[in-house]
Amino acid sequence: MSDLPRKAVTRTAKLAALPLGFAGRATWGLGKRIVGESAEIVGRELQQRTAEQLFKVLGELKGGAMKFGQALSVFESALPEEIAGPYRAALTKLQDAAPPMPTRTVHAVLRERLGADWHELFREFEDKPAAAASIGQVHRGVWHDGREVAVKVQYPGAGEALLSDLNQLSRFARLLGPLIPGMDIKPLITELKDRVSEELDYGLEAQAQQAHAEEFTGDPDVVVPHVVHQCDQVLITEWIDGIPLSEIISQGTQEQRDRAGQLLAHFLFSGPARTGLLHADPHPGNFRLLPGGPEGEDDWRLGVLDFGTVDRLPGGLPATIGESLRMTLDGQAEAVHELLCEEGFIKESMELDPDAVLDYLLPIIEPAQVDAFTFTRGWMRNQAARIADPRSPAYQLGKQLNLPPAYLLIHRVTLSTIGVLCQLGATVRLREELEEWLPGFVPEESVEEEPAAEA
Repeated sequence: MSDLPRKAVTRTAKLAALPLGFAGRATWGLGKRIVGESAEIVGRELQQRTAEQLFKVLGELKGGAMKFGQALSVFESALPEEIAGPYRAALTKLQDAAPPMPTRTVHAVLRERLGADWHELFREFEDKPAAAASIGQVHRGVWHDGREVAVKVQYPGAGEALLSDLNQLSRFARLLGPLIPGMDIKPLITELKDRVSEELDYGLEAQAQQAHAEEFTGDPDVVVPHVVHQCDQVLITEWIDGIPLSEIISQGTQEQRDRAGQLLAHFLFSGPARTGLLHADPHPGNFRLLPGGPEGEDDWRLGVLDFGTVDRLPGGLPATIGESLRMTLDGQAEAVHELLCEEGFIKESMELDPDAVLDYLLPIIEPAQVDAFTFTRGWMRNQAARIADPRSPAYQLGKQLNLPPAYLLIHRVTLSTIGVLCQLGATVRLREELEEWLPGFVPEESVEEEPAAEA
């Protein structure tokens, strides 16, 4: 029934062809140089062809292959420009599009899950998908009560394909590494594997989305569609129109970029405080800019989609993050070192100089030092180069730090969001969001003093 390539041998063959393709193009590049073409031109062509093949295969396979590509896409801004340029167009395509599942397969899933008379539940149903992603695709329709809806249909066999792809990509991590300099690919794939079963469960996704939809109902800045109906392999939610964030990145005005960046930062930090959940898939395909913000129709709101991956944080983001950030900004090297030891970021066996740890952290948290910070690809590349260069003291120290499992997803979501902010080139009042929403960032005595000051 499925048109998602399910046989492990078929998918493995496609993925296995990637390293061979890289080797073949390298030989082609050498041949071009021998006949006298510029090394720079050949290098650019080589990178372009590599990008096209890599992301064409990842997009076609959907499943874990596409999921991996989407996860990489938000880190594009960390790549050196000579590499990022050829990759950018290919990466952007993966952010909210993939080859669609045939209509007969969609109808078969709907018939199996909603019943033989599934058509009667809709006033209208568009067979052509509005979007296709890693484990399912979305169709636009009108529910029987007149509401415009998004109908998310999971690819049959998506679970097997997801795990098979990620296992295969894990084997190729060493070969894929050189394509994304400065990124350790294996832990990224491991984390994606850990989230597979959760993302395949549309029941969990419906709960997370509805919790956000109820909390943000009437919010002037953030829109989350309500859940209309959910069953195995099918999730139906309210439809929202808007400009995909990938379009804002490629051709938005500076005003749109700044507003989108501020809204992203606002949602990243306010979401966990308000819902106890962290939206953990912040690639641009999951966000829209909608008109009608606080300043009227000419202002913008952020539409948020896809709650398949969330981190459950009942108390909001850990206060340790806010406390360590505040103490780092205040230059409290000893206190920061002690807190990082307590939380397991520095293992007992490690002896690190507190001042060196502070020097490592300060450039990373530069956006929180000022009232407004302009995120750029150049800034992101400098940070990536500093931490990834084996000759750098930051690299040597970073190797000795540990990331406790409880912070793994928070860390990736924060880095991914910063990556998107750099793609946007947005000027963001980040400190304002931290002061309002991040526990521990404002000292308790300051919080307690505020009512007295008002009186």
